[in-house]
This record gives sequence, structure tokens and C-alpha cells, in this order.
Amino acid sequence: MRFTNSRRAGRIAACTALALSAGMILAGPASADEPAPRPSVKKVERSFTPPQLTHPKQDSARAGAAAAGAAATLSLSDLDLDGYDDLIYRAIDGALYTTASESVFELGYRDDDVAKDIVPIGNQGGYDASPEVLALSEDGTLSLYADAGVGGSADLHVVGGGWQVYNKIMSPGDVNNDGLADVVARTKDGQLYLYLATGDLDKPLGARKLIGGGWHVYDQLVGSGDVNGDGLADLYARDTSGNLYFYTGTGSMSSPFAGRKLIGGGWGAYNQVVNWGDGFLLARTSHGTNAGTFFTYGINADGTLAPRQQLGEVGDGIGVVQLAGGGSNPHTGKNSVVGRDSSGALYMYLGMTDGTLSQRSQYSEPDTYSGIDFTNTSSFNSDDFSDIAEVWDWNNGQLWVDTAVIGTGWGIYNALVGPGDLSGDGKADLLARDKTGVLYLYKGNGEGDAFATRIRVGGGWGGFNKLLGAGDYTGDGRADLLARTTGGELFLYPGSGNPITPFKARVSIGTGWNTYKYLTAPGDLNADGKADILGVTSTGDLYRYLNTTPGKFSGRSKIGYGFGVYNSMS
Repeated sequence: MRFTNSRRAGRIAACTALALSAGMILAGPASADEPAPRPSVKKVERSFTPPQLTHPKQDSARAGAAAAGAAATLSLSDLDLDGYDDLIYRAIDGALYTTASESVFELGYRDDDVAKDIVPIGNQGGYDASPEVLALSEDGTLSLYADAGVGGSADLHVVGGGWQVYNKIMSPGDVNNDGLADVVARTKDGQLYLYLATGDLDKPLGARKLIGGGWHVYDQLVGSGDVNGDGLADLYARDTSGNLYFYTGTGSMSSPFAGRKLIGGGWGAYNQVVNWGDGFLLARTSHGTNAGTFFTYGINADGTLAPRQQLGEVGDGIGVVQLAGGGSNPHTGKNSVVGRDSSGALYMYLGMTDGTLSQRSQYSEPDTYSGIDFTNTSSFNSDDFSDIAEVWDWNNGQLWVDTAVIGTGWGIYNALVGPGDLSGDGKADLLARDKTGVLYLYKGNGEGDAFATRIRVGGGWGGFNKLLGAGDYTGDGRADLLARTTGGELFLYPGSGNPITPFKARVSIGTGWNTYKYLTAPGDLNADGKADILGVTSTGDLYRYLNTTPGKFSGRSKIGYGFGVYNSMS
């Protein structure tokens, strides 16, 4: 199929809307007898301009950046067949781009299905020398796209479902020296598995082999290809303290990587690290004055690295959400904040991947949301655009999610939260607290238009004046929940992945959180795979807390003001 950028057209056409420069505007709600389609975050344009990036070995002025001893390694992503690996990445608009072409690079997903992670695996025996690319959906479906060349077609081969059990899937290169790149995958409890390539595009991966446990100590896993020239793939890993380690390949399928060697510290400055082929690592800064800036490191034959070299301009990587082959746990589902002003209009701010928010976009007329309880949730389908859940009290507690009517009777609840997938099935779920303090879980169907019968989580939740969450706060790839007491203490409830008992024992984040009139969960603000927090004071100042290590947050940083114009934020 041709690579196009039309997957959201069907959803946008589903509602009658008027496009204005500030956003998409719809008519206000109809009468209770004839409810109208609701405004949607999907109507807000997410613009992105791809940076112009050149592989270091293609730039004559940068030719000396490569370390002299690095071995030639198996190509994984040479899309235009010019001898240099190309970058593929997902941007804030949900589309895939590549440095091999200025055009949008799409892999023929189902409508509104965004690639959560992208894993280039080089030529695996397709019709030509173009590479194959693995892509992971939010629902855990892993697909292989054969002959994924620029501007051509890519044949889809579904590898299978259930891959949501892993929080990281990547290719270190050729592990067993058979000329084909292999795949490793890490479970949410830190078990690492090896999948050897078969050369059969209809069944490209063999049965998994356990490598071992304990790999949860790393928040980045990065393949390096064959660094020392022995024909075996090697591996880099970064721990949550920012230390980078190097593992050499052994050739043993039961223990394919030797003991680790410390390369150095300070790598916590980067939100994503990736192998760019031909003996280079590429790293992007997380936040601060040079946020979103790319740097390259030449790789020496012993795994050590040459001094870094800046690639492109400062901030070139802003708007790039996930690099293909990137070491971080990928994040999808929500990267926005919504506020309602006194007129009843909603405004949305997007996370820009550098720890800041975009300029606001209006996407509802005044009065549209007056008197309506709403929550900006993680996406209930696989389009990576957050949804609005709202309850119409005057219409028998009718619940809407995006443009879908879920049902009536939801007026019994005083809090709704959409933190993501709590049940472990790859589909986002909904939490609802009733007025007696009992919390219930509604499993989502992956389409955003229905939920399963509720599951009682437990009582005692009435002591919290705020429940929030959007993504992973613990670094294990599971969705978690935050809860603030009336006294201002914030607790983290780590997700378990079990719908019957969805949370592990709570952990205190700290006190003093009643400083904020609004606490919101924007998702991942700086593209490191970890969910962050925003707080708005009574004077309208906006503060950011970045999730740094499991269950820990940075000191607050003021990133905005004037948010006092809103009477509700989510």
C-alpha cells in the first residue's frame, strides 16, 4: 500500500464541524432528546515540521566524528539504499517520518492506529534489499512491514498479538551470526527474552528464549550492532541513575550477552538513545535550554565512545515523540491538557516533547461545556489522541466518550479517570468513583465506544479530593494512578496489570500538593516514556514536575501563567 497521511480523515468526517484557525468548532449540545456529536481533541491540528538531519558519515564536515575502531555492522534501516541507515520516528501528529525523505512515511496501519513503537530489523529476505520494519500497536499487535522503502509499498505481515506484555521491544542486531537481525523483548517485571529471526516473512520470529531477569534496572535498552567485529550483536543499557553500560555478544543463545562494562555517567540528560548504524549512537536532550537537541557519539571497538558532536540545530528534535529503535519505553495515549473557561469553551494545550506546552487551541464554542463534568482521558482506542469523557446530569447521567454515547446512569459517580491500560490487555480502561467512596474499574474495548461490566476495586477512596493519571509513573510500562488527600498528600498507586486487583501498595510522593487549585496528568511531556504532572496555583501559575526515576519527580519548574482563566482543568 502507498504511504499516505489520511488515517484520521474518517474520524474527522464523522462529525459536522467548522474548521477555524484556532481549532475545530462544533455547535453546542442539542436537546436531551437529540444529543449531538461532541467536540473532540482529534479535531485540533497537530502540526509538525521534520528536521533536516544528515547521518554523520554523509557530512564531509563531520567525517572525523566517527571513532576509528568501530566495526562495520548489519544495516537495519537503510530505506533509500544509499549505504547509510536512516532514522524513522513518530511525531506529535501521530505520523511516521524518515530522514530518507521529506514525505510522511506510513506503514499502512488500520484507520486511526498509531505505531506505539517502531523496530527496524534490516533485510529479512524480502523481494528486494529494502529493510523490514516491525511496528507495535497500542493494543499489543506486532506487525512486520516488508520492503519498507521510501515512496514504495510495504506488504503487511501480522506477527501476532499479546506483545503488550513487554515494555520494550528492540533489535540489537545479529545475535547468532546468521546474517539476520534478531529481536529482544523485556517484560514489565524485567525478564529479557530473545527471538531469533527465521527469514520467513510470514513467521519472522522463532520461539522466545529466556535470557534472564533483572533488566528492569534499566530505563533504556539500545542495540549497537556488531561493535568489536566478531559477527555478534552487542548492547548498551542505561540505568535510572544515568549510567551507561556496554554488553558484548557471546554467541550463546541461553546467555547472549557477557557481563556489563560501565561506559560513563551523565546519560540521564537524554530522553532517548538510539543506534544510528555505521558505528554511531544518537541521543536527544530531554529538557532545559538545549531541549530537543541531537548529539552523536562514535562507537569504538571496545564499546567506549568518542566525544559527542551536535547534530543539526538546537531544538531540532522537539516534536519527535519516539525514535525507531529508541531505548526508552514508548508512551502513547495522552499528551495534552484541557481547560474550560467561564464561557463554557474548551481549550487544549499539547505537550511538545521538551517539557513545555504548545499555544492553546480552541475546539469548542462557548456554552458547549457549561455545567458539564468532563475529564480529559488517555485514548480509549489506538489513535494516540486523548478523549473527553463527560457526564450530562440533566440527561439521566448520560456518559459520552469523544463522539460515542456510552449509556446512562453515570450520575452516581463523582470522579472519572482514564489513566490507560490497567488490566494488561492493551486496551485503555476507565475508573469511576461513586459518592460513597467506592472505586470501580471499567475495562475498555479498544474502540472507545463501550466498556465491560464494572469491577469493584474497593472502598475508602472518598478521602481523596483528586484522582488523576495518564501513563506510567514507575518505569515498568504499566499505567498507574495518583491520588491527593484533602490534606494535600499525594500517593502513587502502581498498576499491577490485573483488573481484579489493579493496584499494588501505595507509595507517598509527598505533602503540600494542596498548593494547587488544579492537578493534571498531561502524559509524557518530555518524550522519555515516563508520565509527568502539572499543577496550577490559585493565582494561575503553571508548574511542571517531570518523572525522573521510578516514583520520583523533579523539583517544580514554572512553565506558564494566566491559567486562572479556567474554572476546570484536566
